[in-house]
Amino acid sequence: MPTLPLYQVDAFTSILFHGNPACVVPLSKWLPVETMRRIAAENGVPETAFFIDHDDAIELRWFTPDIEMDLCGHATVATAHVLVRHLGHSVEKPLVFNTKSGPLKVTVAGSAYVLDLPSRPAVPATLPAELADAFGFRPKQVLRARDYMLVFDSEDQIRNLRPDRNLLDQLNLDPGGIICTARGEEVDFVSRFFTPQATIFEDPVTGSAHCTLTPFWAERLRKTAMTARQLSERGGALHCTLSEDRVLLKGHAVTFMEGKFSV
Repeated sequence: MPTLPLYQVDAFTSILFHGNPACVVPLSKWLPVETMRRIAAENGVPETAFFIDHDDAIELRWFTPDIEMDLCGHATVATAHVLVRHLGHSVEKPLVFNTKSGPLKVTVAGSAYVLDLPSRPAVPATLPAELADAFGFRPKQVLRARDYMLVFDSEDQIRNLRPDRNLLDQLNLDPGGIICTARGEEVDFVSRFFTPQATIFEDPVTGSAHCTLTPFWAERLRKTAMTARQLSERGGALHCTLSEDRVLLKGHAVTFMEGKFSV
């Protein structure tokens, strides 16, 4: 049985046990899709990233415990962290990841990472019946890109959301989720992110959700550089910049574990 290295990294935080945990697995060739999904399920964190490093470009794929995803921000930051801090990858130029969402770049900025993602602006949408009573508070605005985005009145409402999972699990959003957001008190905006029918129901810090949050709040706040916080139990902080049709997310990462496994 081949032995593979494994790293676990907390992304979008500089404090251990905060942010969003991701496992990172370097490969020399792709494993079967079902094997990668089973490894992700065994790891039990929101995302496991698998990559093959070709020096000039890095192939990257992301798996939740349930499915392969088309875009994941925090596991991309975690992969960059592993390449730079553990595997000695050069930081003289951006790391380029080839993914299902096209080429993604990560630039190392001191102790932080700047992730370049595609902007995913949302458009007005009709509120599904399952969402109307699922959160306790009624949103004042409903939009959708890949994910539904529900806009609420206050940070306090976001912090105190108690979603009814039985109602939300009636929605088939594969592979999307539900962003809940409001204007922040000490940051520009706050959010939480839920994935009905998934093993992990609430994602701690969701980079891909900020591809939709950033253009929305940039237009509303009339500014292109903003601070954001995801109000999950673990919590996480991001600096978000809208640059034409791209979203730049700046955050930190910290290693929790380094090990090996056999498959």
